Amino acid sequence: MLPAAAALLLATAALPGATSTMKSTSAAPSPAVCALGKMSACGLPSSVVIDMSKVRIQRTDAEWRSRLTADQYRVARKQGTEPPFENQYWDSHGDGVFFCVGCDTPLFDSKHKFNSGTGWPSYWQPLEPAFVAETVDTSHGMSRTEVHCAVCGSHLGHLFNDGPQPTGQRYCINSASLKIMPRGEYEAWLLKGGTTGPAR
Repeated sequence: MLPAAAALLLATAALPGATSTMKSTSAAPSPAVCALGKMSACGLPSSVVIDMSKVRIQRTDAEWRSRLTADQYRVARKQGTEPPFENQYWDSHGDGVFFCVGCDTPLFDSKHKFNSGTGWPSYWQPLEPAFVAETVDTSHGMSRTEVHCAVCGSHLGHLFNDGPQPTGQRYCINSASLKIMPRGEYEAWLLKGGTTGPAR
């Protein structure tokens, strides 16, 4: 029998919008800095309508409110955003894996995190592309790619094509949508089948 984490990986790989897994690399990416004096597209909330019938975890609004803090709920469930340079993980250098606050799905690895200069945690690839779904966001007079958890629909942030190599992508993610599990705990979690996410 597959461990729960591996089963989840295989089960979600067939989600709509899933892409093939990118190969990891140890190359040191260079930072991509936003232009000074301009409103960052990362700092604008999303107004897209996410088709929640496609996500695997369904909860009532009351259940989401009881599970999440007020800030997590505003960002993850109401597609808000948080201030740059004033959020938990923008300058985090800990070694570990970042999970979705909504469903404990592993989304991003600290090995793929880089300093984008934007004030939000930025990654050049997700841990598993099938876990991060994309929707076109045309709010605020621009076209952006909104990203959300493919398992529970929680809003994460936006994807831009100005990131470092090897992917050239920048996943600009809200800290409020994430929680980190240190590397050692993550490896132990995988060995146990990945059934309980990190503490909130």
